[in-house]
Amino acid sequence: MRINKYISETGVYPRRETDRLIAAGRITINGMVCAAGASVEPGDTVAVDGVTLSPDREERVYLALNKPVGITCTAARQVKGNIIDYVGYPSRIFAVGRLDKQSEGLILMTNDGAVVNRMMRSEHGHEKEYRVTVDKQVTGLFLQEMSAGVDILETRTKPCVTRMISDHEFAIILTQGLNLQIRRMCKALGYRVLRLERVRIMHITLSGLARGQWRHLTGDELAELHSRLGG
Repeated sequence: MRINKYISETGVYPRRETDRLIAAGRITINGMVCAAGASVEPGDTVAVDGVTLSPDREERVYLALNKPVGITCTAARQVKGNIIDYVGYPSRIFAVGRLDKQSEGLILMTNDGAVVNRMMRSEHGHEKEYRVTVDKQVTGLFLQEMSAGVDILETRTKPCVTRMISDHEFAIILTQGLNLQIRRMCKALGYRVLRLERVRIMHITLSGLARGQWRHLTGDELAELHSRLGG
């Protein structure tokens, strides 16, 4: 089994984090620093910073957090206001994707690396819905241009769904997650984002979850999540 898959299945690190650890020389197989693409054989001992990882699955944790403004979606504990310390969960978890520090709303957290890997693949087209408040009146032309795709970061964003909520607020449903995508899209069209809230990821919503609170996903939510992710 490739080292990335092995470690993600322990539930300790997602594959992207594993890649960073490998590049830093912090992962060993049988005491030897491993290279990218290395394989793990039955009976091998895999360790991160000298701590042995077990392939035995620990209890899986799936949380929905209503993130407030000011919290940073990083596992780096030296960062003030990091999301891990904010939630304070008793076992290791990590965020699925990101919301920038000035944005708020729904973010999922888990220790299931396989779920993180499947959700982060943009080709799967998982929907994420946002409510956005801007500094100028929302027009039909603006919504049309947003939904058709906007040139940012040397690429054109994928077509998306937009809907007017009020004079200065609109909803947008994305199936990709470029860096600061909505803020950059609005800026490219002459608007400035004043408030950005994510209200839905796939079928999971903020309903009943106050700002700053978190909850475990329900059985029905988990069943639907695994069904959509293929296992």
